[in-house]
Parts: sequence; C-alpha cells; structure tokens
Amino acid sequence: MKGNVIVGQSGGPTSVINASLAGVFKTAMERDFGTIYGMRHGIQGLLDEQYIDLGEYIKNELDLELLKRTPSAFLGTCRYKLPEIHENKEIYDRIFEILDKLNIEVFIYIGGNDSMDTIKKLSDYALLTGARQKFIGCPKTIDNDLAITDHTPGFGSAAKYIATATKEIIRDAMGFSFKKKNVIIMEVMGRNAGWLVGSTALANQEDCDGPDLIYLPEIPFDVPSFTEKVRGLLEEKDVVVVAVSEGIRTAEGKYICEFTAGSESKDAFGHIQMTGTAAYLANHINHELGCKTRAVEFSTLQRSAAHLASKIDVDEAFAVGGACVKAADEGSTGVMVVIDRVSDDPYQSTTGVYDVHRIANDEKAVPRKWINATGDGVTEEFVDYVSPLIQGHYSPMMVAGLPRHLVMNQRSYKDRK
Repeated sequence: MKGNVIVGQSGGPTSVINASLAGVFKTAMERDFGTIYGMRHGIQGLLDEQYIDLGEYIKNELDLELLKRTPSAFLGTCRYKLPEIHENKEIYDRIFEILDKLNIEVFIYIGGNDSMDTIKKLSDYALLTGARQKFIGCPKTIDNDLAITDHTPGFGSAAKYIATATKEIIRDAMGFSFKKKNVIIMEVMGRNAGWLVGSTALANQEDCDGPDLIYLPEIPFDVPSFTEKVRGLLEEKDVVVVAVSEGIRTAEGKYICEFTAGSESKDAFGHIQMTGTAAYLANHINHELGCKTRAVEFSTLQRSAAHLASKIDVDEAFAVGGACVKAADEGSTGVMVVIDRVSDDPYQSTTGVYDVHRIANDEKAVPRKWINATGDGVTEEFVDYVSPLIQGHYSPMMVAGLPRHLVMNQRSYKDRK
C-alpha cells in the first residue's frame, strides 16, 4: 500500500502556483496514494507541525477548477533557508520525524531557486540516513530564472499581464501628449534576470510601439547615459516610455534602488528589498530635464493577476504538478520536473526530470544575444521565445461580477455582514 504525499509552496507566489497544487492533488488521487497533506507556509510551517488534509478542501472537480484559478499560495508560503546539514542536524531530524509520523512517502515543494535548495538538502539527508521518502521539486517563479527548464510556470502569465499593462499605460500617456513633454518609467520585477522586463517588448504591435527603452539587470546601468538617451528622445517625441527591471545596477554592482531609502531590509536568503528604482529615476529625470515624469511600479500585480492568466501557463503548471507525483511514483528523488519545448509553431511542450543539484542556487539569465547591441532593448529572438507562453485565456469563475477563489475558512456574505 502506498504512503501519503505532502506538498508545500515557497517563495513569491504566482497566478498559477495553485494550478500546480491542483495537479499534485489530482494525480496523487489517481495513483492511489493515501492522504495528500498540504504544508501551511512551507517548510517553516511544517517544523511547527502546521499542515492540512487537502481532501477536506478539494471535494470535487469544481473545487479543483476554482483552485486552478486562484492566485497567491493557497497553502501559504514562506522564505525559509534550511541550514547546511552539518550546521544544524537537529532541524533535519525534526523534519524527518514529522514525515515519518505522517507516513509520508512523497515530499513535493513548489517553488523557485531557494525552494530547490530545500529539495537538494532534504534529498541529501535522506540519502545519508537511508530515509525512505522521495523529494521532488516543482518549478515555480515569475522570474523565469531556473536553470535547465525551458521556462517556469508563472512566467507566461506574468509576461501576459506585463505586456497588457504596458500597452494600456502607453495608451493612457498618449492621451496627454499634446504639447506636453512626459516621461513614464515602469518598474518590473526581476532581481538578477530580465525575463519579465523584457516582456514589455511584446507590447510592440500594430496598434502600439511598445516602450522606447528597456533595461535589463544583465547589462550595467549608467545613469548619465540613460539621461542623455531620454533627452534625445524628448527632442523627437512628446511622450517617452521606459521599462526598467527592479534589479538594474551600476557597473560597480550597486543596485539603483540602493540610492533610495528602504533597501536595507533583507530576507532569510540575504536578498535586499527591491523597491523604488522607477521612482528614483523619475525624480532624477524631472530634476535634470525639467519635464513631467511618472513612476509606475507593477509590484505584486504582475504575480497575482489570475484574471489575465495564460491558458498555456495554467495547463503547464497543472502538468508539472502531476509530473512530480508520477516521477516519485516511478522511483525518482532529488530531482526537479522541467519543461522541454518541443516546437514553437505550433507550440508544444513536454515534461521531464533533472537532477536538482544542477538547478539549485543557479540562475538563468537572459542570453546576451537576446539583448540589443546598445543594451536598452531586446531582440526578435527574445520576443519569439516569450510569445507562445502568453497565448490563450483561462477565464475566472465570476460571481457577482468578481472572480471567485478557493480559500480556507470561506465565509458567506451573510456571515460577513
């Protein structure tokens, strides 16, 4: 008889992270595993024995479909860095004591780079001690910076939202273009990889020129050069739209956001708080050129806009969740499920597995050849890579004019009054 499955979510959520959770649940049920547990707030919650029986919340196909359309992390997430085994063996003993208590056979963690570090360490400890559990990483990140996999679930929907919002921001700005010089600077997520900010280029269509300048963190950012480019553009046009990654930095390695207040805060992995890049540059341009400026920070909207989710993205997120269960059922451990692109036209993909040791703590940057020669835009190859991933629409289930989500402790409207 098969044992139980436990699944957790970690790091920044996406609009399709719960589609992967749904894929885990459905496939584990189909493959006759026992109870499917969900960690509340990832590995950090598990250490406090916070977990639920997912079967108490997903009772039918309607619940499963609602879950696939629900943004954020249904189970709750965390940013918790496991110590090295030799630094604190007691934590690992505690985790495996809980897993044995729950008769866990399969441990699945949905997350990005830091989450794959957790899978790597737990699978190493299991190998060291002879523990029976299998550990599988399920890819998730809007940043699209996981190694080996062609792309990550969450990225396509974020790119779709970013490109859509970019078109709408440009259209809004053009309405105020008569004899008024205006610079719009949009700030997009992406600490060290520019996949998201590069996606603003998808706004360049028959009805929209797209951003005038796009700055990725892969290329050192020079403030004086940027200022002169904006000055030159304002001589040719009244409205200039710029897209910048939150992680752009100088040739010396200093993030532009570090010139603002609020960047001193760090998470468990030592990452500084990214905020204020667009605001800093907008203030700088206003001071240097004397024109009207506006900073637009997409912030959490780009990872939570499930109403604009790509159908390709939802379907692939669901598929990788199921592939995690299949991989464990077929004997794999210490691996991450990856997406392999089979063709672009028509777009097709499949899933595979890859050693998590080759993925954890690595970052996939945008190739230099996909960034233009002047370092302020992306090439057609970049656009061709992203375009298939934003296709299709996964419509939310609307109730009273708004999207309905699957949440814990659901209260009725009458109860809330």
